[in-house]
Amino acid sequence: MATIFSKIIAGEIPSYKIAEDERFYAFLDINPMAEGHTLVVPKEETDYIFDLDDSGLSGLILFARKVAKAIERAIPCRRVGMMVIGLEVPHAHIHLIPIQKEGDMSLSNPRLKLSEVQFAEIAQKISAKLD
Repeated sequence: MATIFSKIIAGEIPSYKIAEDERFYAFLDINPMAEGHTLVVPKEETDYIFDLDDSGLSGLILFARKVAKAIERAIPCRRVGMMVIGLEVPHAHIHLIPIQKEGDMSLSNPRLKLSEVQFAEIAQKISAKLD
């Protein structure tokens, strides 16, 4: 059974896409911790990030770096934090979260409520900053 992320990658579920190549896909988290909170996933459905082979894991990190640099250029922040939890969806993924301080990445923080227009504008702003 395909994960929700596989359905997003396949276009069966809409997403606010940031970047895509032949192996990876990045899109805005619809329950964001901060404006610009992005998920980066391999297109190959693998449950646990550390079950990816060396090429898949290193490729995912390098793709995430490219996306993080675009987020830094598009969203005012001190850093882009990276979080891997891996329990919510059985598909390896990285959270990229623009932060001002470490506490901004606390899972207990309230999530932002954004409109479709706001999501679309944020996605466009980040995508425009990709190298």
